[in-house]
Amino acid sequence: MAKATALIDANNFYASCEQSLDPALQGKPVVVLSNNDGCIVARSAEARALGIAMGTPFFQARHDLERLNVVVRSSNYALYADMSQRLMSLLEQQAEDLEIYSIDEAFACLTRPVDGDLRGWARQLRARIKHNLGLPIAIGLGPSKSQAKLANQLAKGIPAHAGVFDLGHCGDPDPWLETIAIEDVWGIGRKLAHWCRGRGITNARQLRDMPTGVLKAKAGVVGWRLQRELRGHACLPLALAPSPKQETCVSRSFSRPVTSLEELQQAIATYVVRAAEKLRKQGQRAAALTIYTRTSPFSPGFYSRSASRQLDLPSNDTTVLLKAALPLVARIFQPHRPLAKAGVLMQHLQGIHHLQQHLLTPCDPADLQRREVLLATIDGLNRRYGSGTVAWAACGMTPSWMMRRDRLGQACTTRLSDVPVVRA
Repeated sequence: MAKATALIDANNFYASCEQSLDPALQGKPVVVLSNNDGCIVARSAEARALGIAMGTPFFQARHDLERLNVVVRSSNYALYADMSQRLMSLLEQQAEDLEIYSIDEAFACLTRPVDGDLRGWARQLRARIKHNLGLPIAIGLGPSKSQAKLANQLAKGIPAHAGVFDLGHCGDPDPWLETIAIEDVWGIGRKLAHWCRGRGITNARQLRDMPTGVLKAKAGVVGWRLQRELRGHACLPLALAPSPKQETCVSRSFSRPVTSLEELQQAIATYVVRAAEKLRKQGQRAAALTIYTRTSPFSPGFYSRSASRQLDLPSNDTTVLLKAALPLVARIFQPHRPLAKAGVLMQHLQGIHHLQQHLLTPCDPADLQRREVLLATIDGLNRRYGSGTVAWAACGMTPSWMMRRDRLGQACTTRLSDVPVVRA
């Protein structure tokens, strides 16, 4: 039986999550802002229709958004992560294999039925996701990942397709490929697109049919593989398990400039705690860490400083990482510098199944096991009852430098206090 690849993509994911939890937002233009309510990073279909541009600073667009009655929401990453997890869980039930490509995208492997038509399956899946999560999705189908990407663009861009398009079952795909500009082909960067246009290659069909030797001489095996994908040969297998991370970073901009050592210590401690949680979730330990801070690049007298430390024993224990990171804060802090951002980078990551011992640093396996049980319990409590249920004193109680989110919407899937209450 012939195989097919599907790219399943949630439309306007952040804005759609906000609309799915608040029925009053259905049919209204909605935009979502970046950290500290900085720029517009997501728009609903209604906001797109009003011509609101992506990346516009909020302070510049504020008056236009108010005039157009656009609903503005601060980013709610806990909500988006939870909705993404629910979406992927539903998709896993409907596909033979699934590669989670990003927070709102996944590739699926399917076997075509006898007549080769998967559009009925795709329509049922769209209806199920909409019914269970309230999220609109688009589904592109093709014999390869690259064709599925192009089909997904066609499913989204042409309303008559109703969110589903199959390049492997549409008769002649050439007219459709000619509607896709070379810049919109997955894997074609700005420089390669410019090179293609200089040779008269302006769309996906022309890229597919151009001489292979010319493309391979310019783009190497990557270009050759992309062309074979466009010709219907599946060259990129699904990545069913994520690759181990090489580094893990946690960084945030402050809601206001930080000028005291105590506040910078609280910020670094907060990011170390979050990074340690990530390491435990990833099943990894860090053998080195770096902390850094900087002022705003738009202010005069730009200042940036970092400090690093190697660990004798790789660890994902929050206490160990805090003891390593906090003494470094004094090395990157300078008085009278209005710091705008700080971060923590966990480096030289290793799996948790093998711990390289150090000759001069004793390690008691029983004590290590007790610490792992304790941290697993803390992580479990924070997952179940909300982040910060069990907190570390070094992070401060209610720091005023935390990310500004003045327009935060509901998060009733991750915050108990937001769950609607119905009284009869």
